[in-house]
This record gives sequence, C-alpha cells and structure tokens, in this order.
Amino acid sequence: MSTFTQTRPLTADFLIIGAGVAGMDLALRLAGHGDVIILTKAEAGESNSYYAQGGIAAVLDPEDATDSHITDTLIAGAGLCNEQTVRHVVEHGPSSIRRLLDLGAPFTRESQGGFHLTQEGGHSTRRVIHTADATGRAVVEILLERATQHPRIQILSDHMAIDMVTSRKMGIFVPGQPNRCFGCYALEISTGRVVTLQARFTILASGGAGKVYRYTSNPDVATGDGIAMAYRAGCRVANMEFMQFHPTCLHHPKAKSFLISEAVRGEGGILVMKNGEPFMKRHHPSEDLAPRDIVARAIDYEMKRTGDPCVFLDITAKGKTFIEEHFPNIYKKCSELGIDMATEPIPVVPAAHYTCGGVVTNLEGKTDLDGLYAIGEVSHTGLHGANRLASNSLLECLVYSEAACASMLNTIREHPRFSHPDIPLWDSFDVCPCKEAVLISHNWDEIRRFMSTYVGIVRSDRRLGSARRRIEMLQQEINEYYWNCCITRDLLELRNIAQVASLIIRSAIHRKESRGLHFNTDYPNRDDVNWCRDTILPITT
Repeated sequence: MSTFTQTRPLTADFLIIGAGVAGMDLALRLAGHGDVIILTKAEAGESNSYYAQGGIAAVLDPEDATDSHITDTLIAGAGLCNEQTVRHVVEHGPSSIRRLLDLGAPFTRESQGGFHLTQEGGHSTRRVIHTADATGRAVVEILLERATQHPRIQILSDHMAIDMVTSRKMGIFVPGQPNRCFGCYALEISTGRVVTLQARFTILASGGAGKVYRYTSNPDVATGDGIAMAYRAGCRVANMEFMQFHPTCLHHPKAKSFLISEAVRGEGGILVMKNGEPFMKRHHPSEDLAPRDIVARAIDYEMKRTGDPCVFLDITAKGKTFIEEHFPNIYKKCSELGIDMATEPIPVVPAAHYTCGGVVTNLEGKTDLDGLYAIGEVSHTGLHGANRLASNSLLECLVYSEAACASMLNTIREHPRFSHPDIPLWDSFDVCPCKEAVLISHNWDEIRRFMSTYVGIVRSDRRLGSARRRIEMLQQEINEYYWNCCITRDLLELRNIAQVASLIIRSAIHRKESRGLHFNTDYPNRDDVNWCRDTILPITT
C-alpha cells in the first residue's frame, strides 16, 4: 500500500469521468476554454463506445428526412420518448457527422465516392454511417489521438471515481442555494491511494451498466458507476427498467461478449432455428428488421420453446466477398473461433447491451446537482424512451457533448468568477484490508446471476419480488465491506452494480404493464392510460 499523502486537491476547470466518445469529444470542445482532467478506470478509450460496431444514425441522404428519423425513434421508444429531445438530437445529427469528418473519421464510402449508409432494425431507410463494422473504435481512436496531444487535457487512467464531493456532504448549507458538486474522490487502482479532485464543472460520461447481467455485450468497465454515484449524490434516476438486450451476441464458449452487429441483419442476415427455419415472420411484420426489443423477446421465446441454447444468424446468401468487405472484424472473429460466416450461420443469443434509463438531465445535459452534467449512456435525456433505436447512441453522445459544452461556457460568461470551498481530503478512517475477498467475487456473481434469471428479457411479479429481497440483503453486506475494508476496484464496482441492480428492480416493480424493453408476464399488455410516463426514482441524500 502506498504511503502517499495528498496535501491539496488536484484541480481543473472541467473534470470528465469517462473516456468514451461523449467524454473525449467534450474534452476537446472544452480544452480551448480551460484545463480538463479525464478520469478513466481503465486504459483511455476503453468504453462501450469503443465496441460499437454498427454506426451513427443521421439524416445524410437527400432522399431521407428529419421527420422520418424522428418518427422511427418515437416508434421504437414505445410512447416514452421526449419529442423535444428527439427532434433536437436528430436535427443536430448531420452537423455532428461533419465534425467527425473534420477530425478525420474514416467512414466507409461507396465505390462511386459517396458514404455507404446501412439500414438497421427499426429504421425505415438507410441512414447509418459507419466505418466497416468497427465504427466506435474508429471514432474513439480519432478523438483519443487528439486528446492525448492537447496540452490542456490530462488523462488520468487507472483512476476510478468513488463518489461525488457535494456541498451537502461537506455540511455547507446556503439558504436558497442548490446542492452543488465540486468534484469527486477517486481511487488510484494500482496503488490503492485515494485522491481528491475538484473542478468547477464535473461531467459524468461513464457509460452504462451491462455488467449488472451475466451475459452482456459490454466490456468489463460497464458497471454503472456514474448512475450509482449520481443517485447517491442526490440526482434523480429514471427508466432503469428499460435495459436493452441486443438480440445477437456471438454464442461461443471463447467469445465472451462479442457482438454481432445489427447491420448484419440490415444487410440481409436472417434469423433461423438450428434446422434453418426462419422464425421472425411469426413475431413481427418487419421480421428480421423489427426493433431490438421485439427481436430479443422473439429469440428468447424460441429458445425457451425448443430448449435450444441459441438461434442462428444466416447471411451466407450475400457471399464471401460482400461479407469480408462489410464485416471484416466480425468475419475475422468468427473465423478465429472456427465459424465461417460465409458458408454457415452464426450462433447467437441475446445479451444485455444498453442502459436506456439513467441520470435525469435537461437538454443541456444538466443534472439535479448544480455543477454536475451527465452525457451519453449514463444519462436519461428522453431520447430513447422504452427502447433505443439502433445507432442513436453515439449520435446522442456527440449532440449532448456539444450542448453541455455550450451550457458550461455560457455559465462562465455570465459568472466569470468562481471560488471553491476548502474540500476535505479523503479520510480512510480505521479500515483494514478485506480478509475474505472471495465474498466480493461471490456477491458479484450472485447479483449477475439473479438479475439475468429474474430481471432479464421476460419478468414477473414473483421473480421481481425475489430479486428485491436478495438485493436488499446483499446491499447491507456490501455496505459493511465498504465502510470497514480498504477500498479496491472490485469492491467499488460491486457496490455500484448492487446500487444499479436495486434501481432496475425497483423501477421494474413499479411499472404495472409491458412496454418496450420491459415485459412482465403478469401485465402483458401496454397501458397508455395509466403508464405512459417515465419511472422517476426519488432523490436520496
């Protein structure tokens, strides 16, 4: 354990927690106006953004229309989208793409020179711009290269945020003044020391919470840290029952969480049973291009009906040349595992993919906590409603990066003077190393297993009640670890996934209907009269 003692907080004008597309794009926008610290618990760029295969939805084709993209988004969102938000994001889509092009993003082009646009489930036309089947990686690499070269951007990798520093927690009560965020405490993972970071503005860009489930397309960093921290700090959280399961994650013992892009179906891939029988025509008029929630439930239904461990995605009709050109990374990964997707179908299963709920924000990315913003998957903006439309995620990151930047700069112009209070440094109290670390890994595994079993694609009141009892018991145990043991990354992530699991369960119990990504067998129908509203969990302090 390091004997380092911090004598004063590490200070910046802007503190960004997360190093995906949202966080790094915002850092580049802000760096001309102040010092920026990017905090990331893994290597810079490791994020859900990096693994986004499909692309970015935007109205780029002259034959496409803004209203069409808006309509598709609203339909997918099953009545819970905020139409003002949807219009704002869609209208700013083309300018977001132009910004990436100016930064050097290598989007795939047609042989004639124009950009290749693909179509994904829920879209009424081709409007998804992409870089082959690795769009997220291409965009992250461009942004990361620029960020690492900028003299006013400091990237602190190997640092995990613990909790927000707020005026209320510091005991500062000013009549008429809101609770305010002044930064955060963070664990330097490799040394075990805790540092205090202060900033005028703190931005959560920490991504989603797919690791709450046993099977997920998300990388290991997606443990819902930002959602959990914001809720503990006093921010509202909304629509956590709407966890999107991607229909097609590669089913193979060595594949871990490799995603088979929705674009494979967009380019003609067909979902079939092991005998080659197509089945989506039994579930939706759009068949294989139905919205993700419908396709995921259809696959889940067919697997339970037959007892098969997976279904298959067949794109062999397109031929090897087409497949290698459009899906080079997927083709390579499948080949490494002994699957030739040019001649045989790909085994797939649904997996937790995207957190449609999150920290409540306005159109500028502001949260309930003064000085704290949330952008990207960590946030609830009203764009996604009860089910995110494919390839709207990176679009949201870019549009809200621009909006949050404009909001912060406007605040600085209106109130140029800002002084920090004396922020207390971290106090470790009389904690000791955890003597039974196996309990942490056991609890982690237990949460992910019962979340997958009881709070997955199909739910019931009985399953949700069992899940609530289990999570309440585990949270008590985890809190004892937290307050009595030296903190580690594993302990912090366990604390956060338990918090997020509780939020998901409570939200799912509250909603007495089935809508979008939330399907409860006790309430199988959509009820617009009583439940066409967001599930907003109250602020805690």
